[in-house]
Amino acid sequence: MTSSTPRRTVLAAALAAAGTAATAAPAAAATAAVPDPSAAPGRAPEPGLVDNRFWSSYTDWRCGSAAGARAVAGLRPGLVLDSPAGRTDYTDPHTGRTSAWEYASWTSPVHTPTVPATEVIASWNAHTPPGTWIQVELSGTYSDTTATPWYVLGRWASGDGDILRTSVDDQTDGRSTVWTDTFAIDDAASGLRLASYRLRLTLYRTPGSGLTPTVWRLGAMASDIPDRFTVPATAPGPAHELAVPRYSQNTHVGQYPEYDNGGEAWCSPTSSQMIVEYWGRGPSAEELAWVNPAFDDPQVCHAARFTYDHQYQGCGNWPFNAAYAATYPDLTAVVTRLRSLTELESLVRVGIPAITSQSFLKEELTGAGYGTAGHLMTVIGFTPEGDVIANDPASPDNEAVRRVYDRREWENIWLRTKRYDANGKVRGGTGGVCYIFWPVKSAPSQHRALQALGLV
Repeated sequence: MTSSTPRRTVLAAALAAAGTAATAAPAAAATAAVPDPSAAPGRAPEPGLVDNRFWSSYTDWRCGSAAGARAVAGLRPGLVLDSPAGRTDYTDPHTGRTSAWEYASWTSPVHTPTVPATEVIASWNAHTPPGTWIQVELSGTYSDTTATPWYVLGRWASGDGDILRTSVDDQTDGRSTVWTDTFAIDDAASGLRLASYRLRLTLYRTPGSGLTPTVWRLGAMASDIPDRFTVPATAPGPAHELAVPRYSQNTHVGQYPEYDNGGEAWCSPTSSQMIVEYWGRGPSAEELAWVNPAFDDPQVCHAARFTYDHQYQGCGNWPFNAAYAATYPDLTAVVTRLRSLTELESLVRVGIPAITSQSFLKEELTGAGYGTAGHLMTVIGFTPEGDVIANDPASPDNEAVRRVYDRREWENIWLRTKRYDANGKVRGGTGGVCYIFWPVKSAPSQHRALQALGLV
């Protein structure tokens, strides 16, 4: 059992109710995932189901529409607050504190995904020094040419001294809804889709301070995954295993109730911390000084605090986990979907582990020993037989974290969009959602694998 809060269960149920079988998928294009020529043999993934679009280059930032924001060049191009476009008051819904902020904004060009979408999940990489924060919004055009409102996809800061990072509930126009971190068409059976979208980024700072957030990457994954209780089996590729640190969420049971009490609630930040450290990053001793010295693995507590969504009341907000990872030097992070286990193998084979989201009954995943309405684990390799090697934080201690799961069982629970719960009711599945983190300076083989998935 690893769901941090009933809210994620409610989200999955709502998305399950919204989705039905999709129409035939359009052909894949450059931004959609395409097979990697070096990939292991296996059943080709379905084309056109996933579209990734991220703005991260100097040219990208200059192509948008800016009001007081400015593109900056360099090894890691970004967007900064140059001259305020205005001033506003913001009342933090979780503290009740009202503060004044200067702001600037940047709006992306309209993006038409290769797949008219039933769901969109944004992610961003940014640095927000004390006295600054950012907001990410989405607006789009439906397939019937009508427009969505501007939806808030996150109000975010890397720290928690100025605002408390938060998603925004109760956003809907009766045709689409934002469920914590996911834009979703309410009734996919109607045929309505999101045909295009723009993202708007607003940068905030303390008035007169001259401070600025810096945003290096902003984008979204749009998808139209058909309803499916099962997915086609894939043939295994070569065996490979990565040396990823192992951390158990269950050694933190009862720690920090203000960040959802540790234990089963912390699968996402525990997984995120494993990969952050795999890439040689992590919090300093000074940054960990706030953690009770009696607690083991204080960096996991740190990850929980700084991924916590104060509206969702949990650490499982997908974009907030990616944004947390990207606060470490020269680390890039996104939320996306993969279309097959073969695509995941192509990443692991070049040294890139991934954090996957899945839900299942105890009997559906041999050897797990638990069932869950929503859980994150880290895929670190594949056995010669093609079975999945995962660092599963739902383990009694760090030594027990490495698990081997049956390939066929695992790929099905991860990639399906529908499942039955213990009472026989239909619930949602994530359809291949995962977090992927990698260094800005990646190896050529890693760059090619990421490029094949439309991530760079």
